[in-house]
Amino acid sequence: MTLEPYLFFNGRCEEAIAFYKEAIGAEVTLQMRMNEAPEPPPPGAIPAGFENKIMHANLRVGQMNLMVSDGNSNTPPSFKGFTLSLGVANAAEAERRFNALAKGGGKVTMPLGKTFWSPCFGMVEDKFGVGWMVIVPSPEMP
Repeated sequence: MTLEPYLFFNGRCEEAIAFYKEAIGAEVTLQMRMNEAPEPPPPGAIPAGFENKIMHANLRVGQMNLMVSDGNSNTPPSFKGFTLSLGVANAAEAERRFNALAKGGGKVTMPLGKTFWSPCFGMVEDKFGVGWMVIVPSPEMP
């Protein structure tokens, strides 16, 4: 069984892919545009101008997959009720990834720092509104 997040960027997916490639080293392993689908979508299924938008992409981040799409709406996306957790090897990498995720209009919700559960932990909302927890796992915690 697998559980993988699937994020819909409502028209900004290509921008998000480029951002995550830079910020967290995401690798695109599959990408298909709306106009590349083997069958055309039913009339009205996608907004006008979405023909060349991303229907589906798979990003490899470390050992997990993050699936992304432009979806079928051009309303601003809402990423509420969840946060993605990015575990990194050390404080230097945490600082680099955290700052990269905050770049371009992100919002720091908890600055990086030592906590009782991690030598380096912080929370940031990226410029798309996706919440991230950047954490260096504690050697004492499983």
